[in-house]
Amino acid sequence: MTDKKNGNPAVVGLAGFGMTTLLLQFHNLGLMGLGPVVAMGFIFGGLAQMIAGFQEQKMGNNFGFSAFVSYGSFWIGLGIIWMLNAFKIYEASKTDVGFYLVAWTLYTAIMFVASLRIHKAMAITLGTLLLGFILLDLGHFGNEAFNRIAGFELIVCAASAWYMMAAIIINDLAGKTVLKMGEPLIK
Repeated sequence: MTDKKNGNPAVVGLAGFGMTTLLLQFHNLGLMGLGPVVAMGFIFGGLAQMIAGFQEQKMGNNFGFSAFVSYGSFWIGLGIIWMLNAFKIYEASKTDVGFYLVAWTLYTAIMFVASLRIHKAMAITLGTLLLGFILLDLGHFGNEAFNRIAGFELIVCAASAWYMMAAIIINDLAGKTVLKMGEPLIK
């Protein structure tokens, strides 16, 4: 019998998370329209992340399972909010979206604490995501300038996710550590 090696589903989940987060920030900074973000929100940020999450469950990884299925659901949910607004079926106000973001901020706080036990790259990604959500919360309930600050800050978050994706792929292909992830901050 040959030992069959499973692919790491995190590479797809991190790619979808990073891509969709990056595109949304380009939109939030006024560089592009919302259409490509909605498309990627449903397909790559949503569906692909959820599939990656279900594969993480099969691998026994509760963190990856929770993160990818949940953030995949975030993107699908946000896409539905945008579609309902566009078709004037049920319009969500800025405050409605703000409360949606607050709920995700709370979930992300839990995931950030858990990430401290994985490695530094994960802690940086979840830490920047948490800060981004907090800035978006402030932007939706207060000064909209925080949304622009969040746009720049969340680009760092997207790049952090892609760094992890690249590290998993490159390190696996090289058979050694080329891109370091760092030790857990809490053991």
